[in-house]
Amino acid sequence: MFFDWLTIEQDFGFQLPLLDGGAYARVVIEEGEIVETGSLCAPAFSHKGSFCDSVLIKVNGSSVRMSGNPSRWGRLDNLWGHRSVDACVAVYNSILRDIYGHCDQIPQFTKCTKVFYAQGSACEHIGADGAILRELHVTENISVGAGNERDYISGLSTLRYRHSIPRLHTDGNSVDWLSKLGNAALIYPTVYNKAYELELHSLGKIARNFGDDSDEMRHIQSLIGHCRSVGIVRFELKLKNRYLQRNNMQYWGLSDLSPLEPLMTEFTNIDQKLSVTSMDFETIAERLITLGIVDTTRAANTTSMYALQWMHGQNFDFSKTQIQTHRARLRKLGIDIATKCNISKFSPIFVTARREVKSNIATPPSWYVMPQTQLRAVA
Repeated sequence: MFFDWLTIEQDFGFQLPLLDGGAYARVVIEEGEIVETGSLCAPAFSHKGSFCDSVLIKVNGSSVRMSGNPSRWGRLDNLWGHRSVDACVAVYNSILRDIYGHCDQIPQFTKCTKVFYAQGSACEHIGADGAILRELHVTENISVGAGNERDYISGLSTLRYRHSIPRLHTDGNSVDWLSKLGNAALIYPTVYNKAYELELHSLGKIARNFGDDSDEMRHIQSLIGHCRSVGIVRFELKLKNRYLQRNNMQYWGLSDLSPLEPLMTEFTNIDQKLSVTSMDFETIAERLITLGIVDTTRAANTTSMYALQWMHGQNFDFSKTQIQTHRARLRKLGIDIATKCNISKFSPIFVTARREVKSNIATPPSWYVMPQTQLRAVA
C-alpha cells in the first residue's frame, strides 16, 4: 500500500511571503471608506518539476495549502510510491524550501501536538497547531496475469462496495463506485488498467518533453511492457476531507492512520466474492486462417460472409462449384450452410481459450527505482 495523492494545509500564524504573481486582499467598506483590510492572499498556482510533475500551491494569508502527487514528484512515474504520509509531507517540505529559499521565514509543515476546540465545547474541533490532512489517495497494485485486465475489471463491475453502485467505463479499462445519487462524498473507489493509463496520460507527455528516442521514453515504455506482462490493475481509494474528519484522521502527527491498511485490504479483497474467467475469441475468418483452412485474409473474409448470409436465412445454389467450396471450408468449423440455421445455437465467434483469473499483490521488478525518502526534522 502506498500514497499517490495528498492535500495538506497549515496555518502558520503570520503573513507568509508572497510568491511571484498577483495577490489580493479582502477589503471592508463602510460609508464609502475602507475600514478593514484582510491579509494578502495569492491565487493557487501550479509549481512544475523536472519530469512533467507538478503540485498545486495556494497561499492564503498565513496558511499554505498544497495538493499533488508526492510519489510522482521528481520522477517519471509513480507505479510504486511512498508508503507513509511522513514521506509524502517531506517531499512537500522540500518543495517549500526550494520555493522560499530566499526568504527569512520558510514555511514547513509540522506535526500536530494539540487540537483546538470551540469555546464551551469539548467535542467540536476548530483546528490544530500543525498540518491538517484534507485528502488522501491510498493505492495498491494487483497482478491479474497478462491480457486479463479488462475481463477482471468487467468482473469487478458486477459487485457493490460499501453500499456504492459499480460503474464500468465505456472503454472497459476502469470501474468506479458511486452512491445512488451518483457522487462519492466520503470515499471514491476506483480500479483501472495501469498500462492503459500510462499510455493515455504519460506516454505523450514524455515524448513531447524528452523526445521519442530518449532514456525517459524507453523507461516509460519498459514500465508499460511490465504492466502488460503481469497484468497490473491499480486499486485506489480517494479519501475525501469529510471521511478523514469523520474518522479523526485529519491531524498529521496526532491521528492514527493505521486503519488505512485494513481499509485497503478490504477493498483489494473484493474479488473474493466472485470467480473471474477470461476467454480468448476468434471470428470465423480468423478461425479459418488459424486452422490453415485458407491461406489468405481475402479468402477467409469471403467464406465467412457466406456463413453470415446463411445465418440471416439466405438460400444457396449448391450446384455451383464456388458454393461447394465455401460449404466445405465451413463444415471444417462445424457449420453446414446446406441445413437450416438454428439461430439459438449458432455463433459467429469461437472461444479458443478459457482461463481462470487469479489476483496477487504486484511487486516491483528488480530494475525499478523506488522513490527516495529524505525525512527531515521540522521544529
